[in-house]
Amino acid sequence: MSISQQLEKILYQPVRALARLSGGCVADVFRGKLADGKQIVVKSGPAGDLALEGRMLRYLKQHTTLPIPAVYHSDRELLIIDYLPSSGGLNTQSQEHAADLVATLHNITAPQFGFDFDTVIGGLHQPNPPSPNWVAFFSQHRLLHMAHEAYKIKKLPLTAVTKIEKFAATLPNRLMEPCSPSLIHGDLWGGNILCSNNKISGVIDPAIYYANAEIELAFTTLFSTFDQTFFRRYQEHRPIAPGFFEERLDIYNLYPLLVHVRLFGGHYVSQVERTLQRFGF
Repeated sequence: MSISQQLEKILYQPVRALARLSGGCVADVFRGKLADGKQIVVKSGPAGDLALEGRMLRYLKQHTTLPIPAVYHSDRELLIIDYLPSSGGLNTQSQEHAADLVATLHNITAPQFGFDFDTVIGGLHQPNPPSPNWVAFFSQHRLLHMAHEAYKIKKLPLTAVTKIEKFAATLPNRLMEPCSPSLIHGDLWGGNILCSNNKISGVIDPAIYYANAEIELAFTTLFSTFDQTFFRRYQEHRPIAPGFFEERLDIYNLYPLLVHVRLFGGHYVSQVERTLQRFGF
């Protein structure tokens, strides 16, 4: 059955147009137009994580003020969501709007770190066991988990894994426990942020869990998503503790770097090793 036929069966109306979109790390992505004029985005692929993506989007739609697309259908191999407008990249006004939205997101709290269910990041399993201690959670279920996953498929050498294990043991002396867990998007880079008319018009492809909000702020710097415009506005809502930009930012970015090592290998391995060297490992 073609994608158009699947859509017509699920949505009970003909598909007038269906065009492939760029991107889509773990699935094929299409923009569609239905007979009633509604525009949709369709993700299709055998990765088996699209039901989880739909579940995460629904959670954000229900619990946050982020502009999240409505989910019309989600199963393991097919996700149908609302099409949200996008024109142009981030500018001063949209970065300030992003800071308002992200700070409000981070103000949503939970009793423990982790989440009610495991999620995915870049199609990779992201374990979220409820945990009372942030540093232990980050060490065990982020750094060590992803390092071992990368080692299993020979993307990360054993020497690097050993260094990460030793480094992780020092994290109680390097990281702080936040006052409370914060809900984070989890994969907040430019490709997952849509802009229109100087505002954030959509946020997509989440990897949610409750965390120290600093890990989200750190990730936004890894691919230069935001500049100081964002951080100045964010700090009007939520102060950032001293030492974040100088040290903790690089520690937290080890996790998305390891995600990229697991996905792509290559120069991301050397970036991980440079960070470890910075801290004496």
